Amino acid sequence: MSDTEIQQIATDIAGGRPPMVWFTAAAVGVPEGRSGKVVEIGDRSESDFLRVKPTGSKDVLSFSPTEVTLTKPPRDKAATTSSAQPKSTTRKESTVTQPSTLTSTATPAPQPVPSPTPPAPASKPGAPAAEPAKPAGTAKPAAKATAARSKAKAPEVTVTLTGTADGEWSVDVVSGKKKSVRGLPVTSSAVAQAAKVLHPEVAEVVAGILEAARVVQESKVQQLQAELEEARRLLEELSD
Repeated sequence: MSDTEIQQIATDIAGGRPPMVWFTAAAVGVPEGRSGKVVEIGDRSESDFLRVKPTGSKDVLSFSPTEVTLTKPPRDKAATTSSAQPKSTTRKESTVTQPSTLTSTATPAPQPVPSPTPPAPASKPGAPAAEPAKPAGTAKPAAKATAARSKAKAPEVTVTLTGTADGEWSVDVVSGKKKSVRGLPVTSSAVAQAAKVLHPEVAEVVAGILEAARVVQESKVQQLQAELEEARRLLEELSD
């Protein structure tokens, strides 16, 4: 996708018209040819700065300009590709069966010319019956290859939990190469519960961090209370 097209997308979004795009073969985790709408353009310093909501999905994912296109792919492209293979195999089967009929009718008249060819087809009378079983055998590897491709495209998910000294927590989720969730705030109690479910060692580390944050907040409260008392004392002196 060119800079001009990206600028056009930004203009459409600013005008309240999220443009429709289609995923290319470079898109990870989304089928090629599927459509979606660009709802936001993020920081261009990142590789995946296009925020796209795929059609039929409630999630907004991040993609790079090479993974989407403004050009709509032909609708019958997939159907043409899938139907082309069976037609070619049928055509091959028809060419195999035809020589058997031609040579069988030609053998009575010119014996010198067809004599090399009749023995091969004539010695294989059961070959046409065995041919239909071959497409079924080739279909299984094709199905296995499709399943292998679908499994290979399953993205890895990374969940990162970040905490500050003030006791603030946030979660980032990366699916494959795309950051699906960025800086989502979570409460300290939710973090403590999740840590207990994961592993005792994780719970121990998180509990230490939470305790340190609690001490910091208690210190702030005490300091604020002292300032409040001092302010009240000065106010009473001014009232007298």
